[in-house]
Amino acid sequence: MSDQTLPTTTAGIDPELFSDNLFFTKNRKITVILLAVFIVVGFALRVSDLGVESLGEDELNKLQTVQEYRTNGLSGKNGEHPFLMKGLQTVSVSASERLNEFIESPESKISAEAALRFPIALFGAFTTLLIFLLVSELFGRSIGLVSAILWAVEPTAIGFDRIAKEDSLVLFFFLLTSLLWIKGQTAAEQGKTTWPRYVWATAASFGALMASKYYPHLLAVLQSYYAVFQGIPSTKWRLGKPRYLMFFAIMGCTFLILNPTIVLPDTWREMLKFSTENRIAHDSYEFMGALYQNKMSAWLAGVPWTFYYVFIGVKTSLLTLALFFVGLPMTFKRRLGDGRFFLFFWAFLWFMPFSLMGGKFTRYFALAEPLILIGAAAGFCFSVKWLSDILLVGSKLTPAVQTVLLAVFITFPLGNSLSVAPHFRLFTNEIGGGMAAAGSYFPHDEFYDTSTREIVGDIAQRAKTGAIVASETPELFDHYADKLGRTDLIFFSLSDKTRVAELKTGDFVVLVKGRRYFSNSIYFDYLGRSASPTSSVNILGVTSASIYQLDENTLAGVQAIGK
Repeated sequence: MSDQTLPTTTAGIDPELFSDNLFFTKNRKITVILLAVFIVVGFALRVSDLGVESLGEDELNKLQTVQEYRTNGLSGKNGEHPFLMKGLQTVSVSASERLNEFIESPESKISAEAALRFPIALFGAFTTLLIFLLVSELFGRSIGLVSAILWAVEPTAIGFDRIAKEDSLVLFFFLLTSLLWIKGQTAAEQGKTTWPRYVWATAASFGALMASKYYPHLLAVLQSYYAVFQGIPSTKWRLGKPRYLMFFAIMGCTFLILNPTIVLPDTWREMLKFSTENRIAHDSYEFMGALYQNKMSAWLAGVPWTFYYVFIGVKTSLLTLALFFVGLPMTFKRRLGDGRFFLFFWAFLWFMPFSLMGGKFTRYFALAEPLILIGAAAGFCFSVKWLSDILLVGSKLTPAVQTVLLAVFITFPLGNSLSVAPHFRLFTNEIGGGMAAAGSYFPHDEFYDTSTREIVGDIAQRAKTGAIVASETPELFDHYADKLGRTDLIFFSLSDKTRVAELKTGDFVVLVKGRRYFSNSIYFDYLGRSASPTSSVNILGVTSASIYQLDENTLAGVQAIGK
């Protein structure tokens, strides 16, 4: 970028490299139709069988918070997380119960699991639109449309949007914030006097982001991009101190409106417990068969820095991954335009801290996943334009060939998603060993307690009155036992060796994939080596849980290794 180059977005792109002259984006009507179709497709993939998987332990906490709000009003329960998502979930659960009153068939009623997850699925589907708008503003409609379609159909992206956690909501508001920020830049450089309106909208959007999850560091992405252009004398996009003060005032007011529980003392107590890592329920995370500390403060002594890079390598559809590596070098080229700076700061300020911190979960990657898809879209658009310019110069077949290439490209991730639906998080590509290796890389996040309902159903049929069940998520097991009317069953943590000593013949030990920790690995090792499960639960051919009903021999072994 030279001193004469204005801080532009798509105007800075070399038309010989990227432009909107690909057939499916040259015509605006076709672009709109394709975008609308894939928003609908993405929504359908996200909500189909949304309640088929059991609640995860964290999701149960959200459901209990919703019940607390509905019974006693707003409180500090689950206060380590902001209010906005829980507020949306409260509306969704309440609405689903009203709708269920008009549905006669029990099979057609909306489950609590589906109602709790629906707001995230809905925002995830409309993230497709925001990706299109943002990327189009940065790099043109061709890359914008392909990026958006990939978000709609990639199994990893869909998997993020089917759990009741805050990360997808944060991504939605981050994209909206970024879009408004860059729209303000464009309007300022075009000399429009109304451009500060985009700044105020940006502030409100970032306030909503903070009411979704406490990620203040994401503001650095916007500010870093803004700072790049401030040394250029011709830049008109300048805020000044008065506007900055207004910016933070609007942000703060929006945050308070959308996160009213922040004023409650109990909320601050919960946040303090969380910040001191006293709320961490489990002592480790299983990654590729090995156990690691899973605390942020463990830094490089915790979950390895390679975690998210392995995730990209084994959880991305293979053709998308290949085109990402084609497009990655393009994102560093000046010919891509000024928007490349925004991608750089987004990537750096996500990967740098999250790679180094010792606490990791795959769902955190939701905020970085669009970067992979944008890179793949750039690789696809570059490849198609190259083919068109070299092999099809002036040919009437160009529109047809480009359309076929787009269809073929999208078929791969869409086919992958359909093949693993509705258990999208289990998708594993050929580099990772295919579906035969599913659940072996990130078992906690790949399974996410998906089989608890089936496990408890199996135990309920076998267990005598007052039977004891040792598992790593006793409260979650108790929730599903209550729904089956088995309030007599007793549940406790497998990591509690004192309670394990109380087990008797006929009682149960449940080994759930993704719930192996330092504190209970001896039981996993012993039972996996020395006993056969009474029954097991399988998902897509992968064992998600093994259930052991103890006889005299297995009971003696379990109690002996616990001493």
